[in-house]
Amino acid sequence: MKIETDDKSGFCYGVVRAIQKAENELNSHKKLYSLGEIVHNSIEVKRLEKLGLHGINHENLKNIKNEKLLIRAHGEPPSTYDTAQQNGISIIDCTCPVVLKLQEQIKKNYEKIKKINGQTVIFGKKNHAEVNGLIGQTNGEAIVVETVEDTELIDFSRPVSLFAQTTKSMGEFDTINELIKRKMIEAGNIAFESHNTICGQVSSRKPHLEMFAKNHDIVIFVSGKQSSNGKILYDACKNVNKKTYMVEDENDLNYLWFVDAESVGVCGATSTPKWLMEQVAEQILKLTSENNLNL
Repeated sequence: MKIETDDKSGFCYGVVRAIQKAENELNSHKKLYSLGEIVHNSIEVKRLEKLGLHGINHENLKNIKNEKLLIRAHGEPPSTYDTAQQNGISIIDCTCPVVLKLQEQIKKNYEKIKKINGQTVIFGKKNHAEVNGLIGQTNGEAIVVETVEDTELIDFSRPVSLFAQTTKSMGEFDTINELIKRKMIEAGNIAFESHNTICGQVSSRKPHLEMFAKNHDIVIFVSGKQSSNGKILYDACKNVNKKTYMVEDENDLNYLWFVDAESVGVCGATSTPKWLMEQVAEQILKLTSENNLNL
């Protein structure tokens, strides 16, 4: 049996940068707060917790004074920075450069379109950390569209500027974009601007993983259950290879999946550490050896 770990899977640049900054700080001070999970992967979060990283929420933040706080790659709204400043909290800002650029773009566009009674629309997952940070650039006025049905929240007689959460599916964005454009035309309104702000590093993984999945009998997709990006990429693999299974770690593996398989591909989300994928691959080898499966 051949087991291949995808060399293009694993943390994106923004997550790598955030974790490196966290580790550097913890090596010196042994204690650091993180607003929300630094990455949507419980295994990696637990590893960093052992080093001294403490995850908190926005309510906790109000009661913390004179500590150090890590802003994760997803970014935060301006109100978070205001609270930190009021409480004497030092910020280690790990907002992904791609997300930061999008925040600035939305803020600038919002200030412009508001003057003509326009609407800022964000295609993204409701209550997602990145989306909350983007809404904050519009004083909470942006309309979040997660599904086709959510487009009913838009007033198509008014100008619209459309943006996308950086980790959303390109295909789904195109669907929403075309729907809004059509409804604007039907309403006799051509004041529509569309901004494709999906991260290229993330969007390029989908076609790569589709090819990777096609090349193996079995695909093991390693991802945290809370990862939006993980769900998108898992679905991409599953659509081309029905024998694709999602696991959080090696404990979720079932040796029966590998009966008669000649090749197994191990891949993961942008929030999945490479060491975890390698650990899963090692366990697959162990399981198949112990059960004498096609060796």
